[in-house]
Amino acid sequence: MTTITPFLRNVLKADAAFSAVGAVLMAAGAPIVAPLTGLPPTLLIGAGLALVPWVALLVYIVRQPGVSRLVMIDVIAVNALWAAVSVGLLVSGMIAPNALGAAFVLAQALVVAVFAELQFVGMRRAQTAAA
Repeated sequence: MTTITPFLRNVLKADAAFSAVGAVLMAAGAPIVAPLTGLPPTLLIGAGLALVPWVALLVYIVRQPGVSRLVMIDVIAVNALWAAVSVGLLVSGMIAPNALGAAFVLAQALVVAVFAELQFVGMRRAQTAAA
């Protein structure tokens, strides 16, 4: 069991907030965001809707005094995978966004990768403090 330290709790809260904003921006804002970015509306809507249960999970975790180490590893892995898939989608040529769209995808991938790293650091610090 990993104690959710104040640092880890803040990182998880920030991840939940960023993901919630992304969910609304992409799912509800797809008709506006798609033409500006050159990203397919279906991709934006799908990604935004995929974030809804993610936000719910993060909010649930934040409210707990502790979380299993495996769940925390899963959270980190999902964030790392999201970042990698985002970059991979651009590199693959499966989508052809304009410069703003590419910047949007890369910026959110970078933020998510930073969350994964901070969550890893937070988990390690919590384990060290418990030892």
